[in-house]
Amino acid sequence: MFENIYDVIVVGGGHAGSEAAAAAANTGSKTLLVTMNLQNIAQMSCNPAMGGIAKGQIVREIDALGGYSGIVSDTSAIQFKMLNKSKGPAMWSPRVQSDRMRFAEDWRMLLEQTHNLDFYQEMVTGLLIKGERVVGVKTSLGLEIRGKTVVLTNGTFLNGLIHIGDKNFGGGRAGEKAATGITEQLIDLGFDSGRMKTGTPPRVDGRSLDFSKMSEQPGDTNPQKFSYLDTTTPLKNQRSCHMTHTSEHVHDLLREGFDRSPMFNGRIQSIGPRYCPSIEDKINRFSEKNRHQIFVEPEGWNTVEYYINGFSTSLPEDIQYKALKAVKGFENVRFFRPGYAIEYDYFPPTQLTYSLETKLIKGLFFAGQINGTTGYEEAASQGLMAGINASLQVQNKPQFILRRDEAYIGVLIDDLITKGTEEPYRMFTSRAEYRTLLRQDNADLRLTPKGFELGIVDEHRLKLMERKLEQSKDFVSFFRKQSVKPNEANPVLEAKNSSPIKQSDKMFKIFSRPNISIDDMRKFDAVESYISAQNLDNEVIEQAEIQIKYSGYIEKEKNNADKLTRLEYVKIPKNFDYSQVKSMSYEAREKLNAVQPTTVAQASRISGVSPNDISVLLVFLGR
Repeated sequence: MFENIYDVIVVGGGHAGSEAAAAAANTGSKTLLVTMNLQNIAQMSCNPAMGGIAKGQIVREIDALGGYSGIVSDTSAIQFKMLNKSKGPAMWSPRVQSDRMRFAEDWRMLLEQTHNLDFYQEMVTGLLIKGERVVGVKTSLGLEIRGKTVVLTNGTFLNGLIHIGDKNFGGGRAGEKAATGITEQLIDLGFDSGRMKTGTPPRVDGRSLDFSKMSEQPGDTNPQKFSYLDTTTPLKNQRSCHMTHTSEHVHDLLREGFDRSPMFNGRIQSIGPRYCPSIEDKINRFSEKNRHQIFVEPEGWNTVEYYINGFSTSLPEDIQYKALKAVKGFENVRFFRPGYAIEYDYFPPTQLTYSLETKLIKGLFFAGQINGTTGYEEAASQGLMAGINASLQVQNKPQFILRRDEAYIGVLIDDLITKGTEEPYRMFTSRAEYRTLLRQDNADLRLTPKGFELGIVDEHRLKLMERKLEQSKDFVSFFRKQSVKPNEANPVLEAKNSSPIKQSDKMFKIFSRPNISIDDMRKFDAVESYISAQNLDNEVIEQAEIQIKYSGYIEKEKNNADKLTRLEYVKIPKNFDYSQVKSMSYEAREKLNAVQPTTVAQASRISGVSPNDISVLLVFLGR
């Protein structure tokens, strides 16, 4: 059935697997995607949304590198919001509500149109190993499929166990069976594994809700989009979400079920996501709060199914129902399905290299929740990187690595392999020390040339990026050269309570004032004429505005990054024995031996390794 040897075999068709398969195929490798159910490719298992704080930046980075997540987010969007717009541009984060069914369908259509990519529906139960190298996979039917590299993206399926109150049953998602066999084999091969938990809220019938008792949450008035390509367009029409709140009464009803809660009675012992806690966790940990927000999110354009964001729970279904009925607007609620928690196996990511290849088995890559992360975006970015690197390995090309000052994806992978994680890892802007450089607006400028070099980005996308770069540079230059007279400038300045000017001044200087925006500058005839003559789009205008208003901060951060990246180039020999460096603390030696960092910069980011330990290491390496 499978006579040929594949270059890359991807196991699992979720967000990580879909991006991995596309990336491997688009970089020229013969690729097979094996998944348990082809109907559920890129299924949104939890909330029907992409992006959000720092996650939106990741989606734009994936798009800039030629991944598909941004395109599909645009084609399936029902609402667009730019979050944190009141803060500086380093914090702006795009987010869309998606049509769940359309999202999965659009993903599948894109994958089916991808050259070099085959599909097969079955459960993978084990790996084929020869020496210290993976040579393929075996399936539940006993088939052996040969492959030069394998990317595991098993999500929540590895020995997945679903909990609803005091009931539990095996499953990777509600209505789907768990995957077995792989964990046990990996442990036998010497891998460390652990258990994590995540949860999901009830889905309900929108026809049973009273939206008049809730506050409407519409999308942006002038929505943008995710993909930098010109093949997708911003939304013309949008669907609103709604917001309501729990109450003390709701909390009391929930507490009635705590003795039957798997979280509190010891049935679930694994750690759940700190930043997306269940409702029972919230009322237990934040007992001083008498209410919590609930966002009521439509699952698509036409469906009546709604996702109850903020009400994730594994309490018994009767308690879920009773408590939700007490929420304003939910008095007559009808359930489509109750919320549940799911426990699954993961493998601490300190067992991986920067390429996401395992240290123990050559050619074997891990991506997504198997690495202890949570979130579609985190999974998709790892899938993209693992797919690229698996493909490059087959082609005998150097691995593709992104530094912390180049991308949020770089921050994510460095955090995972250097620090590991003991709770589901989620990306935040605060995790990036160079977030002024890593903005959502410039992901294409940062990464598209790299994607083009890899062969995953086509010339059309590169040309679009280059045009944006040139036009924004020229627009900044225009402001530097163009002067404005007091009689023209002062009415605009006074309207914004900004000090008037006494003599002609450069527009750049006026634009740099904190309270002056591009809308103010467009009141000058010369600016508006320039925009019209050059036919500038909003992305170029926004880029120029950021470059002018934040040039000092950007420059400063660039210099800091350059200083710190010097240590990224100080390599540490492979399998270096730190026990020989006696002047180093015992803890540092122990941690460094366990992680085996590849550079001194990476070594410095390991918890328990002090600046003094790094100085000792540099002396030992003769630096």
